[in-house]
Amino acid sequence: MDFSYIDRNYEAIVSEIEASCDHMPYITVAIKGAEFEEIEYLVHRHRVAAICENRVQQFLERYERLSELNVPIHFIGSLQTNKVKYIIDKVDMICSLDRIELAREIDKQARKVGIVMDVLIEINSAREDSKGGVMPENLEAFVDEVVQFEGIKVRGFMTMGKKCEKNSEYLKYFCETSQLVLDISRKKGHNICGSILSMGMSDSFVPAAQAGATMIRIGRKMFNKN
Repeated sequence: MDFSYIDRNYEAIVSEIEASCDHMPYITVAIKGAEFEEIEYLVHRHRVAAICENRVQQFLERYERLSELNVPIHFIGSLQTNKVKYIIDKVDMICSLDRIELAREIDKQARKVGIVMDVLIEINSAREDSKGGVMPENLEAFVDEVVQFEGIKVRGFMTMGKKCEKNSEYLKYFCETSQLVLDISRKKGHNICGSILSMGMSDSFVPAAQAGATMIRIGRKMFNKN
């Protein structure tokens, strides 16, 4: 099959970032709508920090093949506590920790299998009821609680972001999130085992990188055939 569109898309993404920023964030790829052959081609041809799943059932159905790609797997979707046990020994990072009951279950299941699970704490910076995440004013107290769990290692923070019409609007929003994370990291840095700031997707990765994202999540733009 001809996967040259993946080469073009990857190169365009990298070029856009290089033209706008003085640093290159890690590129992770949301694979929800992609065929396995596309994913395989991408990770073998290009530098990808991780592949990201957001649905437990779909992930489990193709985990065996994905695990053979030898690339880290992140879970980025909303995660129900009763589903943690199915993925705890299969993913390298859970990027959507937003509730203490979820932290408690991740800790429980991680200790059962003898691991410490890397996590990102999700921030609801946009304050949208339809999205998960910890409200900004509750973030400091949430970090204090989560770091008490021995089966969890906080590697940083993530935000999904809100839909904006212009890059300037995205940039303002992401800069506010970046400043919030910087403030928390200064206060709680001794408890956070990493400096990941994951924000920005296909429509917003450039302003996210400009605002200091160290990790971006690209899905549709990576696999667009047009």
